[in-house]
Amino acid sequence: MTIKQPFAPAYGSGQTVTPAAAAATVTLTKGSKQVILTNLGTNVCYVRIAEGTVANASTADFPVPPNWQVPITKSEQADKLSHISSAGTTLHIMNGEGF
Repeated sequence: MTIKQPFAPAYGSGQTVTPAAAAATVTLTKGSKQVILTNLGTNVCYVRIAEGTVANASTADFPVPPNWQVPITKSEQADKLSHISSAGTTLHIMNGEGF
């Protein structure tokens, strides 16, 4: 049986980035099992999470809809997130636990 808990943010780990037509990468804090993504803009963006070197995100990766918040479970060692948005947007990224 899975016990769900509310998302507990890792305060101080938040980053706000501006995904654009060219993919870019940010560093995440190792040790957390989830990351919560909040698309603050009006265009979809796509993300890919990995440990070490991450391939550039593309439209074949995980979409974060505009004006939406989604939690993603990741490996505790995953420390890179690549993001892209062909029309541009603003994305807030925060590590944490639970969802």
